[in-house]
Amino acid sequence: MATAEQLKSLIKSHFSNEPERFYTIALQLAAHEAKKGHAALAHSIRELVELERKKGGPKILRFPQDLKGLVLPEKPEVSKNSLVIHSELKERINLVIQEYRQQSKLKSFGLSHRRKVLLIGPPGTGKTMTAKVLAYELHLPLHIIQVDKLVTKFMGETSAKLRQIFDLIEKEHGVYLFDEFDAIGGERSLDNDVGEMRRVLNSFLQFIELDSSDSLIIAATNNPKLLDKALFRRFDDVLYYDKPNEDEIKKLILNTLGSFKPSKIDWKSILNKSISLSHAEIVLACTDAIKKSILGNKKKTTTKVIIEMLEQRLNAHKGINK
Repeated sequence: MATAEQLKSLIKSHFSNEPERFYTIALQLAAHEAKKGHAALAHSIRELVELERKKGGPKILRFPQDLKGLVLPEKPEVSKNSLVIHSELKERINLVIQEYRQQSKLKSFGLSHRRKVLLIGPPGTGKTMTAKVLAYELHLPLHIIQVDKLVTKFMGETSAKLRQIFDLIEKEHGVYLFDEFDAIGGERSLDNDVGEMRRVLNSFLQFIELDSSDSLIIAATNNPKLLDKALFRRFDDVLYYDKPNEDEIKKLILNTLGSFKPSKIDWKSILNKSISLSHAEIVLACTDAIKKSILGNKKKTTTKVIIEMLEQRLNAHKGINK
């Protein structure tokens, strides 16, 4: 039968006079019952909802099923060995992978595997790469939701798009990444918030709570302080990312340079220039150093060139902070 949360949400949406939300939850309830093998009950619920709609009940804004441009499919080719992060964080990611691979064992004890994960940290510290690693290691397709295209100015449209995305999550097994998640997950009590965004957040909370698919839902944000506190308990795990420490910087640089690494490396000077940069910025600086070597017909780069490219990244920061 339906879960207690589903029944409470259904009743609440009725008394709150939210017909669209009531309609959505009723259909999700039908899907839940169908999944449990209660086909006749699921069919009856759908028939009742459809009958009310024909009588002039809730009008639902429909969108084409083609989500091209809003949900970007990507074939991940990044293994977990490519992640240069601290050991504790890597262990937490390994746990998500392990639980997924052995989900049947957990289900036999009435437990579920980690499926909903919130990633928090500065830009370029490995959040998006983590989603790619999970998809690669679990042999799942990766879908990146373009949150900036999800939010629109028309009332009800964003919630309707969210519903469509969660329908896709249910139907197509994969890893789904909501990047820059704070765009829809902002604190509901903020003074500058508008009613529409509160409705969008409420819709997301409802959808993610009722979701019972086998897909992995990953949300990433650079601004955790903006997130509504109710979001945190909807996720099975929350992972915090930070800029790389000295050991991680060395590993990151050596991994990126490969055969182009200098014969002698002045780590003290390089670390001095790298310590405030993110993983992504260091990789880009090393990639630029490789390019300069190739264009100069050289088989190796030098510490001087690496430092020059790191300084370019640092100067970009200074320009932004002016």
